[in-house]
Amino acid sequence: MSLRKVTRYVLAVLSLYIGAFAQQVTLPSTGHSGLDQYRASRIAVYTDDYGQLARYRDANTALKPPVAGENRVVFFGDSITDIWNIAESFPGKPYINRGIGGQTTSQMLVRFRQDVITLQPKVVVILAGTNDIAGNTGPISNEDIEANFSSLAELARAHNLRVIFSSILPVHNYTPKGEEFFAQRSPERILALNAWMKDYCVANNLIFLDYFSAMVDDKGLLKRDLADDGLHPNKAGYAIMAPLAEKAIAKALAESTQQSALRIQR
Repeated sequence: MSLRKVTRYVLAVLSLYIGAFAQQVTLPSTGHSGLDQYRASRIAVYTDDYGQLARYRDANTALKPPVAGENRVVFFGDSITDIWNIAESFPGKPYINRGIGGQTTSQMLVRFRQDVITLQPKVVVILAGTNDIAGNTGPISNEDIEANFSSLAELARAHNLRVIFSSILPVHNYTPKGEEFFAQRSPERILALNAWMKDYCVANNLIFLDYFSAMVDDKGLLKRDLADDGLHPNKAGYAIMAPLAEKAIAKALAESTQQSALRIQR
C-alpha cells in the first residue's frame, strides 16, 4: 500500500473516530431538563464560534460609519434585546440592535469589539446577566459575572463610549412556560447583581437603567401581564422599558457631548 493510501486510510479512520466521539459528548446536567436540552443543542456554538461573531459580521461590514452629529446607540444583550423591535420602540432613531438570544456575559465579552466598538456609537445600552444566573454556558459565580460587566465597561471607556447598564429583569412562574425559567434564575442572585451594578455605576460614573423596579410586583416577581413565558417581555413589557431606556439614553448623550467638549478644550 502506498504512503498516500495509508495516509488517506488513517485520516478516514480518525474522522470516523472524532465524529463518533462528538456524538457521544454529554454535558453535566443542570437539574433543569429544558436547560439541559438547550445546552446540548448549543455544543457546536460553544466549540466553533463561542461569541457567535458570525451572527452580525456581515451586517456590521455593511453598516456605514455614523455621519456628523449622529447619535448612534447600540443595544447590546441577550434574547430580551434580540427580540426587541427597536425600530418600532424608537422610530427614526439611529439605534442598532446587537442582541443574541441565549448569550451570557462571557460570550458578549468576546464580541463586544466587533458588535459595539467598531460600530462607533456614542452610547451602548447593555442588558445581560439573566442567562449567566441560569447557567447557559455553565456555572458562574456572581463575582465572575461582575468581572465581565467591569471588563465591558472598561473596554467602552477606553473608546469613549458612554455606558448604560440595565438591571436584570425579574422573572415569574405564573404560567406553565414560566416555571422552568423561574426555577433557573434565583431571585436572590438577581437582586444581588442589580445592587452591585447600581453601586458600580455610581462609583464609575456610569448610568444605571432600572427596569427591575418598574416591572416587579408585590411578590418580587415579574408582573404577570408583562411576559407570557415568565422571562421575555411582551409588547406591554417593552412599552414600559422603552421610555425608561430613552430617558437614560438622553442623559448619556448629554454627558457624551460634555465629555467631547472637554477633550477638545484639552
